[in-house]
Amino acid sequence: MANLIQKIAGMSGMTDQVIATDFLISSKAAVRNLTFALTESVTPDARRVLRTQLNDAIETHEKISQYMIEQGYYHPSNLDEQLKVDLKASKSALKIAD
Repeated sequence: MANLIQKIAGMSGMTDQVIATDFLISSKAAVRNLTFALTESVTPDARRVLRTQLNDAIETHEKISQYMIEQGYYHPSNLDEQLKVDLKASKSALKIAD
């Protein structure tokens, strides 16, 4: 167990990327789920609350995306660069498992 913690501790940049990626995925799920809930809501009050939450979730997604782009973790417009980032992250994850 200590060996695993040591490996993870030496990868602070990678853990930042993993946390940011997880947060981005979660924010995408929030946008999707809130959109679905909004289309299913019946009362004006519920729709108003869900719209506010949806707008907040969209803003959060934008901020996370911008952070990840600035850090070089996310390349939404360049699939070749994104593939390089994803492959590097995959190789690092495999090293932790050793």
